[in-house]
Amino acid sequence: MAELPENPSIISHVSIGVADYDKAIAFYDAVLGAMGVRKVMDFESAVAYGREYPEFWVHLPENGAPAAVGNGTHFAFGARSKDEVHAFWDAAIANGAKPDGDPGPRPHYGEPYYGCFVRDLDGHKIEATYWDVELMQKLAEQA
Repeated sequence: MAELPENPSIISHVSIGVADYDKAIAFYDAVLGAMGVRKVMDFESAVAYGREYPEFWVHLPENGAPAAVGNGTHFAFGARSKDEVHAFWDAAIANGAKPDGDPGPRPHYGEPYYGCFVRDLDGHKIEATYWDVELMQKLAEQA
């Protein structure tokens, strides 16, 4: 097995509980797959997604209680381009997500930001975000 590169993320992982495991896995396979993200671990009641590392987990709640959505909580997935933001959006809407912010710039988040928001099948707020690194560098040089 090839050695994995060092994980650049500052977060080890996040996880969400879901009500309908099979539907949630099909949803996230399609939505995250649109951005080149894949299952990196797969267990009986939990799946981890990432490009290399298990960073985003989808599972049935461990305590057996119903899954709940956190008010003010959202999960942002890093896109590698504006096209990936749109692919995420298209896959999410096609697979039952509710729109919560069309793809586009959000100047109030910073000029280099481009993203979209949807609510997944359980109501979790998820986002695809792209940061234009070239624009970030230009702005830093001007400062």
